Amino acid sequence: MKIIRYSDSQGNIAHAAQQADGTALVIEGDIFGDHRVTDRKAEVAKLLAPIQPFAIVCIGLNYKFHAEETKAAIPQHPVVFMKLPNVVQHPGEPILLPTHLKSDRVDYECELAVVIGKTAKNVSRADALKHVLGYTCANDVSARDWQKQGGGGQWCRGKTFDTFCPLGPVLVTADEIPNPNSLAIKTVLNGETMQDWNTNDMIFDVPTLIEFLSGSTTLMPGTVILTGTPHGVGMARTPPVFMKDGDVVSVEIEKIGTLTNPVCNEA
Repeated sequence: MKIIRYSDSQGNIAHAAQQADGTALVIEGDIFGDHRVTDRKAEVAKLLAPIQPFAIVCIGLNYKFHAEETKAAIPQHPVVFMKLPNVVQHPGEPILLPTHLKSDRVDYECELAVVIGKTAKNVSRADALKHVLGYTCANDVSARDWQKQGGGGQWCRGKTFDTFCPLGPVLVTADEIPNPNSLAIKTVLNGETMQDWNTNDMIFDVPTLIEFLSGSTTLMPGTVILTGTPHGVGMARTPPVFMKDGDVVSVEIEKIGTLTNPVCNEA
């Protein structure tokens, strides 16, 4: 099932099941618990990020070729950092380039986002995917100057500006993607393909990440895991390519769809 989250003309927010003809049927109940797809068509005034995450846990340096392009050693354990809830942006809404804490080095990162569907703690790799509700596209937008030079040795400052995590356009339930580590993934910037690879290049695959992240730690339903980005990021190019006011950036993932956002300066 492909799940959307939307607001109607009255501002009510709900989930719906997207149909093959482009319409959507209202979902009653909790998508993390008991729910059902009705026969009522959803009045979609605005498409929203398919989930408002409970938490956003991110993995860095998780593709072999990306580690090579950044001249980083292959990590022995997943590299973990966090994003705050303020970073979530809806499909079609702008990524804002920071002007108060100014950055001219804002980069794109296409990523597969994993949405945890039921409480997970000390989960084995073999059982990990049973805890997944589904998958969506993500863009782990990164201000490289604040990530590398202005964060006191931590990555979070450069990763947590408002709008720095577009999600969508749909959440595809896990039954439709039995192997999340066999998906084509790409970034397109102003019509030019910048990243074009496959999730099979992950150093730590999705089950391994869930096993590691749930170790002695409770992952609540609604937790989103960003699983890393493949090679082709702007900072590693010669010369570097960073997003600028007026750009349009898209993340495309096989079996999920295309997440597109314009880019503009923060007011």
